[in-house]
Amino acid sequence: MGNSKSKAKAKKKRTFKQFLKDKDINISAKTYFVDAMSGMAQGLFASLLVGTILSTLAKYLGMIDVPFFIRIAHLIGKAGSLASAVTGAAIGVGIAVALKAPMLVTACAAAVGYFANSYPGQPYAAGPLGVFIAVIFAVEFGKMVSKETKVDILVTPLVTLGIGSCVAWLTCPPIAIAMNWLGSFINSATQLHPFAMGIVISVVVGIILTLPISSAAICASIGIAGIAGGAALAGCCAQMVGFAVASYRENKWGGIVSQGLGTSMLQMPNIVTHPQIWIPATLASAITGPMATMIFKLECNGVAAGMGTCGLVGPIGCFSAMTESGTLTPYAWLGMFCICLFTPAVLSLLFSEIMRKLGWIKEGYMKLPG
Repeated sequence: MGNSKSKAKAKKKRTFKQFLKDKDINISAKTYFVDAMSGMAQGLFASLLVGTILSTLAKYLGMIDVPFFIRIAHLIGKAGSLASAVTGAAIGVGIAVALKAPMLVTACAAAVGYFANSYPGQPYAAGPLGVFIAVIFAVEFGKMVSKETKVDILVTPLVTLGIGSCVAWLTCPPIAIAMNWLGSFINSATQLHPFAMGIVISVVVGIILTLPISSAAICASIGIAGIAGGAALAGCCAQMVGFAVASYRENKWGGIVSQGLGTSMLQMPNIVTHPQIWIPATLASAITGPMATMIFKLECNGVAAGMGTCGLVGPIGCFSAMTESGTLTPYAWLGMFCICLFTPAVLSLLFSEIMRKLGWIKEGYMKLPG
């Protein structure tokens, strides 16, 4: 009797596993922290980051006092604004595609992503991390019920949107609170001695830039400015330029452009698998931060401080801030070149090559997907 019960239980377990396999649901760390995170990074790049690049281009193109250029700038700026506005939806689609979701589930994931990206609201929202969590649950439950009923056109959206909204409702407020805490921590670090402030802000904001949370939103919300903003800029540039240069062996010039002018977040799936690859860029940021505050006294304000070299928004923001404060000198130009490009590139390459020689970083560890 006992044996028959255990056999029935084992059969039921096998049946559920087969159901998950039939639905293409693979519950594993690789699925969610490598594949899904890669989809999130692709969606973020295609929306917010490209939108920011276009908006920055439009801003400076519009300064040319020629009607043709003004009209073109208006169109480019509008495209940039719209691209940024659908960040959550783009991330949702990216994650859904990475999880091999059916078409209807993918469409619903866009709606879930849009909702989670702005929930619970200003000044802090859950952002990409909130989207990541909510969309994963929405997609996996949506896949479970997809094409299981005769009214699939109603059941699948209701389940996908319902689960996604509930998960966002539960998880996004705590994530927003954590964002608020990070903002307060960074804000308190601005009161430190310039040397210590340079290290702390550069490292912390740089790490936030690479994580699936918004360093630009945090910098804007706390109103970071002056040399504290310069330290944040140094950390963000170190991450983006650092990963772009350190991973050149694996990704060539495509990696230079996508990470150096796009986002270092593209490396998050690789960081999850091999966290040691984060060391070179982080060490570089710990050096360039105090260089920015103590030697060059670079200044940057608000959103630009948390953007790094994405579309050159950070360096342009530094240029604007120092122009307004009257501190834009040839020495400041040298500082921007050293902090935003040259020094993080050299340091990250040096540290990564040492780690490769020691066998801590191996060929392929920083290979981008696609």
